[in-house]
Amino acid sequence: MRRHHHLHRPGDQALALLIKSQPRKTLTLNALSCLTRLRPPFAGDLRCLSLSLHLLLLHRLLPSASSLAASLPLSDPTTLFHSLLSTSLTASPTTTSAAVDLLVKTYSRLSMVDRAISTIDLARSHGLALNVLSYNSVLDALFKLNRPIDAFLHSSMLRSGVSLNVYSYNILIRGFCDNGDFMKALDFFNRMAESGCSPNVVTYNTLISAYAKSGRSDEALKLLKSMKVSPNLVTYNAVLSGLCREGRMREAREVVDAMIGEGLTPDRVTYNTLVNGHCKAGNPYEALAVCDDMARRGVAPDVVTYTSLIATMCRAGNVERAMELLNRMRRRGLRPNEITYTALIDGFSRKGRLEEALEVMNEMVCNGFSDSVVAYNALINGYVGVGRMDEALDIVREMEAKGLRLDVVSYGTIVGGYCKDGDLEKAFRVNREMVEKGICPDVITYSSLISGLCEQCRLSEAQELLEEMIESGLSPDEFTYTMLIDGYCKGGDLERALRMHDEMVKEGVFPDVVTYSVLINGLKKAARTKEAKQLLFRLFCKDSVPERVAYDALMERCCDDKMGMKSVVSLLKGFCIKGLMGEADRVFGSMVEPDEAAYNVMIHGHCRGGNAMRAYGLYKEMVRAGHVINAVSAISLIKGLFDRGMGDELNRVVQEILRGCKLTDGEAKKVMAEINHKEGNMEGVLNILAEMAEDGLLPSGRTKSDACGVFELCSSR
Repeated sequence: MRRHHHLHRPGDQALALLIKSQPRKTLTLNALSCLTRLRPPFAGDLRCLSLSLHLLLLHRLLPSASSLAASLPLSDPTTLFHSLLSTSLTASPTTTSAAVDLLVKTYSRLSMVDRAISTIDLARSHGLALNVLSYNSVLDALFKLNRPIDAFLHSSMLRSGVSLNVYSYNILIRGFCDNGDFMKALDFFNRMAESGCSPNVVTYNTLISAYAKSGRSDEALKLLKSMKVSPNLVTYNAVLSGLCREGRMREAREVVDAMIGEGLTPDRVTYNTLVNGHCKAGNPYEALAVCDDMARRGVAPDVVTYTSLIATMCRAGNVERAMELLNRMRRRGLRPNEITYTALIDGFSRKGRLEEALEVMNEMVCNGFSDSVVAYNALINGYVGVGRMDEALDIVREMEAKGLRLDVVSYGTIVGGYCKDGDLEKAFRVNREMVEKGICPDVITYSSLISGLCEQCRLSEAQELLEEMIESGLSPDEFTYTMLIDGYCKGGDLERALRMHDEMVKEGVFPDVVTYSVLINGLKKAARTKEAKQLLFRLFCKDSVPERVAYDALMERCCDDKMGMKSVVSLLKGFCIKGLMGEADRVFGSMVEPDEAAYNVMIHGHCRGGNAMRAYGLYKEMVRAGHVINAVSAISLIKGLFDRGMGDELNRVVQEILRGCKLTDGEAKKVMAEINHKEGNMEGVLNILAEMAEDGLLPSGRTKSDACGVFELCSSR
């Protein structure tokens, strides 16, 4: 009786039905469909569920098997594993590993990574060899959960003899790239080749994308050129994104040309990246040209394209053109998004056209977009900009009434407005209100208050506020320091102003054009012109050249003595390092009789800036004046002339350089350089000249710094 009762339990009946259906797929599906209607007893019987999983795998019904695996009682991996093991004999032994593989993947997909690892350990202890894909799923889950992977990789995976496949390496490389650990990512990339596992396009794309996102576009480009497989659209778009993010639009265009040369058609992502890049670089009309080209090639601009264009037009103050683009966008059936509206609100607010800004805000809300703190902040900035402080404060109160969480920008803009108006009492009152609501002032807010105090000659209070700012963990910027320096200069305390400058530099904050103008004017008013001049040249020697410095008055008598000439060369170096060749040319043109050092600096600077024609003109002047070009400038000039295809000029320079070398020590290298030059092998010529420079065989190439400069220049090729 007891046995008879056991045989008629719902679970046993279901089990018998499943076993009977085993040989045929249709019968299995019918049996499972039937058992679904008996869900309570069927779902509660682990044997039935386990056997069902085996049968689905046996008949390769993988989607159904995955769905069933997710519905298993996953809380106890040991019980579940043994249930799968016992029922596999009833079904088919060949499905055992597949069932456990699926269980591991299910645990990993559901972020139950410890249970997945326990299941792998159970399988290994029972002699089951799992697929490498199971291990890959655990690796992927560990990275997603930001868990360490070393223990699992070495103990569970490599020690078990599991061979990493391309997907394993891709998971590892992507995981380490996402964590910012490029060294480990590259280590595994190199291990791929050593293990005989060839990287695929996904591998390269992962590394290239990581380089591009982290501002290392040169490495991304280098890897693109060294790829052993054909790059795809994703590859080029990743490189393009990095270049555009860094504002390197000429190179970005070259990448697009290379993409087309490979037979790939730029897509919407490509064009949107270019448009956005030109917009960020302040080239709105280049961006519009790309948009037109996009349409001509049959790629329809989308809301992202138009929003980038509208935003850049608004930033440039051209709100009329922005509205034209909005209308064109609507004619194409595209609806503005929240970013589009916010850009327009900001554009109108900056122009003081506040009624139109409010109209756009109302339209945004009417079209279903929620009130935006960013949009309100733009409005506040607009009202503050035209001095309507009461209305700006009314907007703050309106935001509070609507339950919007104001941020430091909302309050900081109001504080800055009151400071600008000289109403420090209200400025500090708003600042206290902000702090009471748990919002900490930022650098801009502190700087506004310090500026206001300095304007009213309340320098001791301004100094106290600076110290409070630093104690709160904020780093003052050049504006903050400059306000205090200006205050001390106006108050006649030049020693305190200079100490503040020194403190600024010590903290790693580079003075800008305003800072130096303030200090220099203060020193000149105190009849301390010599110190003013020293301060200016000290700036250039420290490689922190502002873009615009009114140095003309200080150039007087600079070239009258030896020390003055050295200062001018330092000035030239500073401008050349920053790429400000127009300023460098002005200084050079003011020199009565430029010396050899000045010519060399200018030639090298123009070559770096891509102006080989100007560099060659300076070289000819230099030779006529009886000066000798040094190794660094010579190689830079040769490379520049070669890149520009200026063959005749190149031949002349190479021959003159080789004639000037020390023949007794460098005859062999000279001959090799001439042979390479005749054969058109400019890379060979440059390499030989670099060696000659290192050995001190080229004119003015006797110093270690020259040799180092040559190698740096050649390696940058």
